[in-house]
Amino acid sequence: MTTQVSGVVAEAPARPTLNMQRVFDAPRELVWRAWSNPEIMVLWMGPVEWPAVSATADFRVGGAWRICLRSPVTGENLWQGGTYREIVAPERIVFTFKWDESHEDGPPVDTLVTVRLNDTADGKTRMDLTHEGLKSEQSLTGHRHGWNSTADRLEAWLAANPD
Repeated sequence: MTTQVSGVVAEAPARPTLNMQRVFDAPRELVWRAWSNPEIMVLWMGPVEWPAVSATADFRVGGAWRICLRSPVTGENLWQGGTYREIVAPERIVFTFKWDESHEDGPPVDTLVTVRLNDTADGKTRMDLTHEGLKSEQSLTGHRHGWNSTADRLEAWLAANPD
């Protein structure tokens, strides 16, 4: 975004982006199924302290997704959702992401998540996840923890469900 004031052009500061990579000891088709099936997504989505309790997904370009995370300690719910922008089976999913209510550092903003899945030479799956447009460094820190804990939960689900 560019702003022009009195003939001076100033670039708006870029919002933070989270980049992470994980390798799962599972075939890409199984990891894809975990990302594309809401009945499976609810079993691993969300960090350990805010596991998903509800997940819906109209898994098609333009389709909506929604997930409710719940604190086992307080019972508080956090809802998030978005729209699928790109789906290339079994290699890439791009979707918007937005909290329903204020979270971490104020009112929610639209962000973009890209998940890329690639086979490794030894039969595993490399997942590259990018979460763009985060509101602040505080949001980046929170989402880094959340996505890493979520990936840990996905890894556990994959290990327990090899078929």
